[in-house]
Amino acid sequence: MARRSQSGYGFWYRLTAVLAKPPLVLLTKREWRGWEHLPAEGGFVVAVNHISYFDPLTYAHFQYNSGRPPRFLAKSGLFAIPFVGMMLRNTGQIPVFRESTDAAHAFRAALAAAERGECVAVYPEGTLTRDPDLWPMTGKSGAARIALMTGVPVIPVAQWGAQEIVPPYAKGGRGNRRFRPFPRHRVTVVAGPSVDLSRHQGKDLTAEVLRDATEDIMAAITALLEELRGEKAPAVRFDLRRSARQRRAERAAEAAVDAASGKAAMAEAVAEAAAEVTVEEPAAEPAAEGTAK
Repeated sequence: MARRSQSGYGFWYRLTAVLAKPPLVLLTKREWRGWEHLPAEGGFVVAVNHISYFDPLTYAHFQYNSGRPPRFLAKSGLFAIPFVGMMLRNTGQIPVFRESTDAAHAFRAALAAAERGECVAVYPEGTLTRDPDLWPMTGKSGAARIALMTGVPVIPVAQWGAQEIVPPYAKGGRGNRRFRPFPRHRVTVVAGPSVDLSRHQGKDLTAEVLRDATEDIMAAITALLEELRGEKAPAVRFDLRRSARQRRAERAAEAAVDAASGKAAMAEAVAEAAAEVTVEEPAAEPAAEGTAK
């Protein structure tokens, strides 16, 4: 795929590219497809699957060379890392403050960026997929909400291969948890046609509408990933919230069984202790000699 012009990129984006691209070129064999689906102008949302801590770099490389620089919604903690935080701020990335009163700021910033004609990059799953085979999970509604509120298109993007370099949740150490830079791994990134959200346009943004629109986006990403992997995704999408509820229920059931077992064991111990205690009645004293009977 021919490289597109980056004439509109500023100093900080170019500096980031100078620093990041050489190791990415060294570590990956790149297969990129679908730039023709990215709007040449105007705002749009890119919705990307998340399989590795490394894949923001591989996707960013793809997006940078497309000629449309992305504005990521990134975890606020990354902005606190020396140098990394400086680069993120100066390239216009958007911090996401989870579980806080500042969480709405990221959404408003994303809306404003889309309305200004920029590319907003979203990981709709919100975190690395927990699906055992790395298929996309159920998504969160942010990408759908931005698209329906602004009217900009949503471009699905699927990627595969970054998990071979940094396995999901790898934190160093041995085996599957180790950074594996060599041999060079093939990383494929493909963008698809914009997701058809027309059936949701003009409706009140109820939970049901947002849920259905989000599932349309996740289905488009999954279809691209099926093509990349040459296999079918599970019929039922992994649901992180449902899985968490199931784990809590299982832990509660285990705790109840343990408590019941403990009570039963205590009752048995008390019964055994009671059985070992015998109460002996004092023997009758023999009558004294000479006592009248």
